Amino acid sequence: MIVAKASIGEVPYLVETLGTARAFATINVKSRVDSIVRKTLVADGAKVRAGDILAELDSRQIRAQIKQAEAALAKNTAENAQAKRDVQRYEALLAKRAGNRINVENARLKVATTAAAMAADEAQIENLKVQLSYYTIKAPIDGRIGVMNVKTGATIRAGDNSSTGVLVTLVQASPIYVSFSLPQALLPLVRAAIAKSEGEVAARPQGAKRYARGTLKLVDSTIDAGTGTITVYAIFDNKDEFLWPGQICDLRVILRRDKNVVSVPREAMQSGQNGNFVFVVDNGKALVKPVKILRAQEGREILASGLEGTETVVIEGALSLRNGSRVQVRNKPAKRDS
Repeated sequence: MIVAKASIGEVPYLVETLGTARAFATINVKSRVDSIVRKTLVADGAKVRAGDILAELDSRQIRAQIKQAEAALAKNTAENAQAKRDVQRYEALLAKRAGNRINVENARLKVATTAAAMAADEAQIENLKVQLSYYTIKAPIDGRIGVMNVKTGATIRAGDNSSTGVLVTLVQASPIYVSFSLPQALLPLVRAAIAKSEGEVAARPQGAKRYARGTLKLVDSTIDAGTGTITVYAIFDNKDEFLWPGQICDLRVILRRDKNVVSVPREAMQSGQNGNFVFVVDNGKALVKPVKILRAQEGREILASGLEGTETVVIEGALSLRNGSRVQVRNKPAKRDS
């Protein structure tokens, strides 16, 4: 007979599944004005920071409008100053009974109208400067751009929803989401893991040799009635861009860690009319021990009851045994680290 040791200790509640890496944000960068591309300032595929300039548009016309508005402001400012002087002069004459009240009122009206015109000019200048900012196209978030769809000299239009209206697509992949599906029966465990910040996720892109480490972030608001599954999202820092949007990943999801759990190798488990059992070797005899299984995990059976975790169990040759049979052990069982 070949035997192995049962074990007792901390066991993670592990679920293995597949997931898909998804960008944290994907933004189609478009122009808010009609113009001509004066120059692009980033290379295709470049990594950018929020605020980096992606392209500059021809802004000569809007700059001319700003100068025109500034000239109007200067004109109205001068007229306002003159109107204020007129008010002072007419009020002085009126005090000496050398003027009339109509002139004073007209001068005051001119002060008010020129002040209003100045406020309108200032608002117009502010509005034009906001529009001027649209001619410098900046990255709204950190991320990596794809291929620039426009080149120097190209004409672009605001509100163009076609593919040619997108200057470039910016993808934020650090941090990054990985989405995956789990049976709806696990929803309480998933929600508890998220609430306690205990959910651990390891993701390995198919073909890669290492895992990235992340945490459970959220669960979708509905259950898929067709499949009976929930969609769960894990988040990864992904500073090295190890995970790439769209990748299929092998996932190891730990929903909790159970303490003092007994487990045995899967090969030790037997089934009979009265349920599951294992053969325990005690003083050279094989004794039947009924057990209850919680779940199978990584080649072992996690037990709810039946063993204490210190026993030696038969993993090969059990079919020829009966309760109380003499056994001859052919190997020395190694103690399993829990």
